[in-house]
Amino acid sequence: MLYRLLSKIDRNKFEVSVISLTDVGPVGEKIKELDIPVIGLGMKRGVPNPIFLLKLASILKKEKPDVLQTWMYHANLLGLLAGRLAGVKNIIWGIHHSNLDPKIEKRQTIAVAKWCGVLSRFSSKIICCSHASLQCHEQLGYSRDKMMVIPNGFDIGLFQPNRHSKSLLKELFLADDCLLVGHAARWHGQKDHPTLIKAARMVVDKLPNVHFVLCGDGVTHENETLSALIRQEGIEKHVHLLGRRNDIHTLMPQFDVYVSSSKAGEAFPIVLGEAMACEVPCVTTDVGDSAYIVGDTGFVVPPEHPQVLADAIVRCLSLPTEERKQLGKKARQRVEEHFALDLVVEKYENVYQSLL
Repeated sequence: MLYRLLSKIDRNKFEVSVISLTDVGPVGEKIKELDIPVIGLGMKRGVPNPIFLLKLASILKKEKPDVLQTWMYHANLLGLLAGRLAGVKNIIWGIHHSNLDPKIEKRQTIAVAKWCGVLSRFSSKIICCSHASLQCHEQLGYSRDKMMVIPNGFDIGLFQPNRHSKSLLKELFLADDCLLVGHAARWHGQKDHPTLIKAARMVVDKLPNVHFVLCGDGVTHENETLSALIRQEGIEKHVHLLGRRNDIHTLMPQFDVYVSSSKAGEAFPIVLGEAMACEVPCVTTDVGDSAYIVGDTGFVVPPEHPQVLADAIVRCLSLPTEERKQLGKKARQRVEEHFALDLVVEKYENVYQSLL
């Protein structure tokens, strides 16, 4: 979302620079392509070091920003401390978690989030990407009067319907009458791939022409845990692991259904909106703001229930083709009206300007 925000922000009104606590990374390189300077501090992940707090404060003191927008817990904490040391007046936090499940999140992440709750009254504003996120952090003691919701935004120009493309079917050597169920998520506990794989077997038992297409970091055949789950269910020929893909906008419109199987931690799943913008009906678990995003344009089920998830996928795929198309059209219309990137960027700009 940070990259999308910076790609659309009015550069005539705002001069932007980015500081990464760690290295520049792939996102930072993309931001550089926008002709925005990016500095990487080089801090090792999971290893707090006060030296980097001083480095950050030094940079901020030199840059003298009118507004400091931080992103995620560690940046919120260090940004607040360094910003105050550097004399930055306006510090806005960005929160993109909906809960902090100790079974999924690292202990250090939870500790930092709780410290942020104690210090939240010293921030200028706290922007949550979802209503679920706001409620969760209010319960953690974050200052409610500082908090507001700005949802993630979607580039409806980049993510568009394209029902005629068959490139993915060809890439996978599948017949034209096969139905594709998409899932784009990194390999992480909160994404709950085991529930998805169990549900996939139940779907294939009823609809043998269905294939599941999974992509994301760590979602490859080299992932022995994931591969073992697929072999255990006996659906090797029906699950396709693509790994990290940079062409999600071309893959997404080729899915007949998009599914999100997450069980926790999600605040505002970006991929749901991207699928909806491509007129692809969604089946999602009820985590974070997923149900709010989908509205009445898809199917919402409880998390960690493979059979219920499978039944919803089957119901969606079994709809008459025209009815499924109309559901997809309603989904895109909902994104255009509520989550279009231009609308979201304007909300961020209004917050920044309100502090100047």
